[in-house]
Amino acid sequence: MADTVRAHGAHAAPADHAVHTATGLSNAKLGMWAFLGSECLLFGALISSYVLYRGRAVPNTLTPKDVYDIPYTSVSSFVLLMSSLTMVLALAAIQRGDEAKLRVWLMATALLGMIFISGQVYEFTRFVQEGMTIKTNVLASSFFTLTGFHGAHVTGGILMLLSLYGMSLDGRLPPSKAEAVEMVGLYWHFVDVVWIVIFTLVYLIQR
Repeated sequence: MADTVRAHGAHAAPADHAVHTATGLSNAKLGMWAFLGSECLLFGALISSYVLYRGRAVPNTLTPKDVYDIPYTSVSSFVLLMSSLTMVLALAAIQRGDEAKLRVWLMATALLGMIFISGQVYEFTRFVQEGMTIKTNVLASSFFTLTGFHGAHVTGGILMLLSLYGMSLDGRLPPSKAEAVEMVGLYWHFVDVVWIVIFTLVYLIQR
């Protein structure tokens, strides 16, 4: 009986083997897609609120378009979009077993994200100094809420990237765990795509 159990255990799936669902995706990846779907609803509501409030009159107060610096925000946006490329390179590195390059591209992605967040903090500070705060009017409130939530999501992504970097340094991120990098990559690409929508609708298309 014991031999039978041992024989059965020898053919059992390894502990880190991903359990796949009927969709062909692992449970973890399916969970990430479900999470991103819920995030689409969140950002859809925030973007819709901003667009609706943008059409309302706010006399004698500053509005976001009065204080925008489009060239500055364009550069900041380019930095964030470039981080999607470095994220792709990080995934490619772990898939081919190049842990050194994996760490390089993970850190590069995190640093680009930090530059973007630093730029957003500077932008918010300048807006406040010029007289537009979250309490100025409903349009300003929706602007700070929308872009602030996105910044919080980018910050969360940076923490994920730094966690992966630390795991790689400790030898806990071998090529067999490439899916972990892939899922963080999905999240990172999501926040990049959301920023493209925000930048286009909030900064470029003004009324």
